[in-house]
Amino acid sequence: MANRRCSIAGNCASIESEPDSQSQTYIVHVKQPDTTVFAAETRNDYYKSLLPVGILTTGGPERLVHTYNNVLCGFAVRLTEGELKVMEETDGFISARAERKYQLHTTHTPNFLGLHPEMGVWKESNFGKGVIVGVLDTGVFPSHPSFSDEGMPPPPAKWKGRCEFNGTDCNNKIIGARNFVSGTLGELPIDDDGHGTHTASTATGAFVKNAEVLGNAYGTATGMAPWAHLAIYKVCSIEDCLESDILAGLDTAVEDGVDVLSVSLGVDYTDKFFLDNIAIGSFAAIQKGIFISCSAGNLGPFNSTLANEAPWILTVGASTMDRRIRAIAKLGNDEQFDGESTFQPKDFPSTLMPLVYAGANGKADSALCGEGSLNGTDVKGKVVLCDRGGGIGRVAKGIEVQRAGGAAMILMNDETNAFSTEADAHVLPASHISFSDGLKIKAYINSSSTPMGTIVFKGTAIGMSSAPAVTSFSSRGPSLASPGILKPDIIGPGVSVLAAWPFPLDNSTTTSTATFNIMSGTSMSCPHLSGIAALLKSAHPDWSPAAIKSAIMTTADLQNLEGKPILDETLKPANLYATGSGHVNPSRAHNPGLVYDIQPNDYIPYLCGLGYTDDQVSILAHQTIKCADQTSISEGDLNYPTFSVKLGTAQTFVRTLTNVGDAHSSYKVEILAPKGVEVKVEPKKLHFTRVNQKLTFTVSFTKSVDCDLKTPFAQGYVKWLSSKHFVRSPVAVTF
Repeated sequence: MANRRCSIAGNCASIESEPDSQSQTYIVHVKQPDTTVFAAETRNDYYKSLLPVGILTTGGPERLVHTYNNVLCGFAVRLTEGELKVMEETDGFISARAERKYQLHTTHTPNFLGLHPEMGVWKESNFGKGVIVGVLDTGVFPSHPSFSDEGMPPPPAKWKGRCEFNGTDCNNKIIGARNFVSGTLGELPIDDDGHGTHTASTATGAFVKNAEVLGNAYGTATGMAPWAHLAIYKVCSIEDCLESDILAGLDTAVEDGVDVLSVSLGVDYTDKFFLDNIAIGSFAAIQKGIFISCSAGNLGPFNSTLANEAPWILTVGASTMDRRIRAIAKLGNDEQFDGESTFQPKDFPSTLMPLVYAGANGKADSALCGEGSLNGTDVKGKVVLCDRGGGIGRVAKGIEVQRAGGAAMILMNDETNAFSTEADAHVLPASHISFSDGLKIKAYINSSSTPMGTIVFKGTAIGMSSAPAVTSFSSRGPSLASPGILKPDIIGPGVSVLAAWPFPLDNSTTTSTATFNIMSGTSMSCPHLSGIAALLKSAHPDWSPAAIKSAIMTTADLQNLEGKPILDETLKPANLYATGSGHVNPSRAHNPGLVYDIQPNDYIPYLCGLGYTDDQVSILAHQTIKCADQTSISEGDLNYPTFSVKLGTAQTFVRTLTNVGDAHSSYKVEILAPKGVEVKVEPKKLHFTRVNQKLTFTVSFTKSVDCDLKTPFAQGYVKWLSSKHFVRSPVAVTF
């Protein structure tokens, strides 16, 4: 298979395989040896016995890159294609694939999510105390005040990890830090990118007062679980994230004893779980009781673009919050258009100046404001309108405008991104506006002989009633690998998120060591959910990863702050392939009443039902599986908290609910049937008499007799109601 270069959002492009005379790294899966229990040293001897003769004695760089003891039975090794062919004939060999390169997919979010220090889930979970969150990313900047351990206890006795930092950089907050980046082993796991520091502090950062970015978004910064411990696994360099290094980090995290794993990276969508090594490694994690949260990817708003879609992973999409950092684009005809920018210089004049469209010369590259594209274009002292897109970063467009002498930039969305805007730390005065507003500005420029414009900065505004909304870049379902499982699972804050940053920003005047930055991506929404999972784990230490996941999903919000359906980037109601179960509500997730629980072995009949071979299921299950000995089930019969139904003939699925609320509690069903579908639930009432009691029900889906749909998709829900709780399962139906 050709190697692929990928991005921390999940985008990939093919790279031609190297010639036979050159080696590349392969992830190799092998069969378990006859002895089921053996030491790591013995396991490594077994791995080495499978390698072609002479591999380990050949001069040059180390050929055996990593060996894995927990997340898969196998290793990463550099081989030529000829050497690979030799190894494929070895007894015990299952499969090998060239490793892929993955991509890296706040002052206000705790308040927006209903987290308050004196009450509710924060107080009742003791802020995540005692829980260990492992973060696989670009490392960390340990001296940032977000990683202060003031008031924190030592790590739990079960912790087996270690710290590669010098001196006191590790403490009771950062209890472990390791570097797994190939070619840099022995170097410190310091963050030279910023991404890892940002995600780690979003999940578990301590309270830091007076946080701000370029004078905006002022407040107290904190992570979702501020008293949880943090274990850092550096698996990405500033250039890329190698699959073998990610697996090495996962393998060690499972061994170390983390409770929650936060993985804000991914490769592009795959249609087979046994080809996805994060899916394979995370299955080993849930077998050890470890909850894993992963970013959904940044390839939206297009359908079936998800990364990290295995049902044992919490797949997290991105939404807006109710904060905007407003920058108004004002025109000479007095029209004003609401935009965003974090950089808001106090000395920028509000007087009008000449306004030009960068693409007025008819050149597409000029319109996109890419590097060097404005050479020979007179923009000096002018406000420049640039088009979004072309694979050019939003801030990079402003750098080109500034280089060419422009005074300010108006950045208009392309049609795909529609109304989704972001507050970036631009290098010059700027306003990021919607596509429709950009068209109006273009029309004004074309209709005026002397078009004029400026940027008027309005600072931070709280209380945008249309939040949360699904942002344009958030990857969408349906799942390719398993269409019968609704994905993503949940959405959470991922747009213009403030968190810790290791470097001063280029246009910052602050002398503080507590620097912060605003970033956007499903990389930002993922650690929000990782931290919330840590809160639930602290409050309910006996809950399984699936129970925590169910609690998060069945209590989610389907409406925005003004009580209307959550919208997407087009300002139309978002469908379930964008929202999953909805927007996370930590307070309700803390006390869900009932959960849909799944034990690790429950996934095996499901995997057999996907038509996988024994070897393919064995790779995922980390044990020898014969599907002929299993009672295979359909995707719809996995005890998942949602339903994704492809409806031709009538279908009936079984679900089991576990009581985690009051011992004596009764629930009745409420059904919102998808248009064109008849939904029947039996029984219609569930009566529980003890905690942890399990009761089963069936759900039948039948196409309505008078069904004459103009759309191939419909949605609804099945909801169980008691006097205290609701337990809602969204239903997505394709015809």
